[in-house]
Amino acid sequence: MVRTRYAAALATMAFTALAVTASPASAAPGDTATMCSSTLTPDGWVDVQWWNSGGCGSGFNPNTKQIKDLRGYPVGTQVNACASTWAPAGWTVVSSYYSAGCRYSSVPSFNANTWTLKRTS
Repeated sequence: MVRTRYAAALATMAFTALAVTASPASAAPGDTATMCSSTLTPDGWVDVQWWNSGGCGSGFNPNTKQIKDLRGYPVGTQVNACASTWAPAGWTVVSSYYSAGCRYSSVPSFNANTWTLKRTS
């Protein structure tokens, strides 16, 4: 029991250290970072993938997300992003579709959950 708690604590610390080293404040366009779903996606970033990880707790809902920095891309650039965050200023939704990688709820649904975004300004 103690070993299990110790291992879980070490895994959580390692995951937190990984998230801290990939700080969104020092990122370049297209950089990605991984964080727990309880952390808000920063301005200028979008969610690009969701999954379940023991480092972010337990349960049935996906609790971990990969985010991508969209700041600094030139006009006309297109990227795919999960519909779990709004498109940043200067980006427009040009299409939507379903992607298993963007399932951010434990309730199965095949509704469109992913957007293709285009930089317009």
